[in-house]
Amino acid sequence: MKPSLLVKLSRLQERLEEIDRLLAHENVTRDMDQYRRLTREHADIAPVVALYRDYECLQADLQAAHEMLTDPELREMAEQELQAGKLRQQTLEIELQAALLPKDPNDDRNIYLEIRAGTGGDESALFAGDLLRMYVRFAERQRWKVEVVSESVSELGGYKEVIIKLIGRGAWSRLKFESGGHRVQRVPETEAQGRIHTSACTVAVMPEADEVAEVALNPADLRIDTFRASGAGGQHINKTDSAVRITHLPTGLVVECQDDRSQHKNKAQALSVLAARIMDRQLREQQAKEAATRKSLIGSGDRSERIRTYNFPQGRMTDHRINLTLYKLDAIMDGDLDEMLAALATEHQADLLAALGDGG
Repeated sequence: MKPSLLVKLSRLQERLEEIDRLLAHENVTRDMDQYRRLTREHADIAPVVALYRDYECLQADLQAAHEMLTDPELREMAEQELQAGKLRQQTLEIELQAALLPKDPNDDRNIYLEIRAGTGGDESALFAGDLLRMYVRFAERQRWKVEVVSESVSELGGYKEVIIKLIGRGAWSRLKFESGGHRVQRVPETEAQGRIHTSACTVAVMPEADEVAEVALNPADLRIDTFRASGAGGQHINKTDSAVRITHLPTGLVVECQDDRSQHKNKAQALSVLAARIMDRQLREQQAKEAATRKSLIGSGDRSERIRTYNFPQGRMTDHRINLTLYKLDAIMDGDLDEMLAALATEHQADLLAALGDGG
């Protein structure tokens, strides 16, 4: 294992011993905030330190086995212990490296997922509908709840823009690498000559912001307009000014919501989406700075980057960030995303490990 990682583990062990001393002090229980912080930190560090202590014990056992090699009577037993010990060492090193990776605090959050039609006109809008179905089918396989927040339907079907909320444990963890440009190559139904067209959509995945804390929305920074809803929804929804448009003046971000009959509910939903967008912008800026020093851009969330191509004539999906090509496009479009998402997560973990080993 790299010396830099061993230094980090040694420091964690020292910190755990320090926390144990602090928690044993009777005064700590008088400050409940400090007590909670210390117990949370203890819970995070203790499993890593336990692995490190196992690793140190194993190193001592390997050293003892090496010394036994000089004794002819113990040599065979020593060789067996060394063989078993080295296998155990490899396993422990992998577990320790994974345990040292920084935790993403958003991993268990619900998400907002936006799909916008881009270049390609009606075909792009139809592809947006296909992407929506793909993500909804995946969410159903995870037993997540799906809520439509906002939609703008195109004339020939599909969507100019659609926002859904996915509610379920680990939603951000699974889908956080989906942000970016999605390109489709296929023969549109309206194409009489059978020519392949290329069109694109943009996907944005944003963790839901905590209602309490992370994004403070100053009422003075908001312009809130109400208007009559358009499109489907029955007579009532079109007779009242129930639709809400919120503009965040400092950033220029605009959110519309008109899917509920209640203006109050539409406003609450729009504020929630706005908070997620602001938090997402902050998150992407931070990730872009980190990614600038690394090879991988998986986690940068760059919307302008073309991340994936769906080629229907060849039945293949290619993720350009990790050079992954899968020839099972029908299954993917039906929500079978596990293999692709696992490959993205593995690549991201490898990138974090490289940064960790370099002292990043």
